[in-house]
Amino acid sequence: MMFLQFFVWGAWFVTLGTYLSNLGFSGTEIGSAYLTNNIGAIIAPFFAGMIADRFFASQKVSGVMHLFGAAVLYYVTTLQSTGDIILWLLVYNAAYMSTLALANSISFAQMTDPDLQFPKVRVWGTVGWIAAGLSISLVLSTQVANVESTHVPMTMAAVFSAVLGLYCFTLPHTPPPGKGQAITVRDVLGFDALSLFKDKPFTIFAASSMLICVPLAFYYSFANLYLNELGMVGAAGKMTLGQMSEALFLLAMPFFFRRLGVKWMLLVGMMAWVIRYVFFAFGSMDLVGLLYLGILLHGICYDFFFVTGQIYVDRKAHESIRSSAQGLITLLTYGAGMAIGTYFAGIIVDAFMTETGHDWQTIWLIPGGFAAAVAILFAITFDDASVDEQVPTSKSSAVS
Repeated sequence: MMFLQFFVWGAWFVTLGTYLSNLGFSGTEIGSAYLTNNIGAIIAPFFAGMIADRFFASQKVSGVMHLFGAAVLYYVTTLQSTGDIILWLLVYNAAYMSTLALANSISFAQMTDPDLQFPKVRVWGTVGWIAAGLSISLVLSTQVANVESTHVPMTMAAVFSAVLGLYCFTLPHTPPPGKGQAITVRDVLGFDALSLFKDKPFTIFAASSMLICVPLAFYYSFANLYLNELGMVGAAGKMTLGQMSEALFLLAMPFFFRRLGVKWMLLVGMMAWVIRYVFFAFGSMDLVGLLYLGILLHGICYDFFFVTGQIYVDRKAHESIRSSAQGLITLLTYGAGMAIGTYFAGIIVDAFMTETGHDWQTIWLIPGGFAAAVAILFAITFDDASVDEQVPTSKSSAVS
């Protein structure tokens, strides 16, 4: 289930910018297309929290959503109009992003020891993302010329979404955990966790998390287009080196966490984004090593910041509001921060178009400079040594 869940996402998401550019989309329009993923992340809690958790078995809801998503994604491959593609991508992402939480719910419901079992299950999601990229570069590229600029990866995602949708109905029964319970918008959006903002370190952490996600969005939206413009062959497959790095650093996190603590883990994660963008700004096919280093930094960029942030929230929040706190931070990062970043990334990419493509050096230095400013402010203002003295809870262990 986890393998297919992230295979589907990785199959269309990485190459979307290159495909839309080939259709004639501007940078702003490509940014708007990726923005639908962030909006989907904001919409998803309403569905998962208000409907799936209260009325229907998780595996059935997930199955229906993936089958519906398969039809929508295939339909998108037949469209040419900018407005139509963006609209239907929004519909698709609202459905797909709901299934991420459902996949976790289905997993945890069957486990007797989540601390030990869940990481071993979740890692197959990363393997699925890698497999999708390699399938595009090593298999589809032998059948279709310039495959990353075509609808073929999206068609593959639609096919595997249908396979996953059918497969979900074979999963163990996972009844709605909150059946019969009242639910409010306050619960879904994690407003009960707002009390944490009375704590200055948490407020600084939350603000920094949202701000650092603004420059992060540049990578997710335009890295594949950038590498293709440079002439890198099989860019989607080579970008999976980032997920391989992610898996390795995930295993190494306990070692680093004990030695660095929360503040330095977060700071290293932020600075890794700065270094990545510097490598991209000055990299080229003549200096291809810089490009590969930028891709490989994904493990530090993602694990040290996002996973450490989840652990920090788990330690700061009381057990009664822990889920709400995680939901609130997700809304601030994947929702608000990424949405703002995706929007401005498109505008900036358009602003630095050239006769032969784009002025990528300037484009990458802008989010790199922004990330550096956020990291410096975080380093100066954040101080919460008390969390490093806590013994990790079982939930944080499961997250890490």
